[in-house]
Amino acid sequence: MSTFTVHQAKTQLSKLLAEVEAGEEVVIARGSKPVARLVPFEPKTRRVFGRLKGKIAIDDRFFDPLPEDELALWNGEGD
Repeated sequence: MSTFTVHQAKTQLSKLLAEVEAGEEVVIARGSKPVARLVPFEPKTRRVFGRLKGKIAIDDRFFDPLPEDELALWNGEGD
């Protein structure tokens, strides 16, 4: 992990990005205090619907109304 000052980061941004693309982490510091970390970008994975099909089961109790005391808590009416 390399550490660079803000000034160095401004003047060597292309070099820092190349390091990050190679899998390195780069820390940018203001003076001696680290303030930011550059890491490789990881795009979000696409959600796959039905991934848990056959792995979980929800019985009919799931749709039963909540007891009054628990419902009150969800509505912010109790402690």
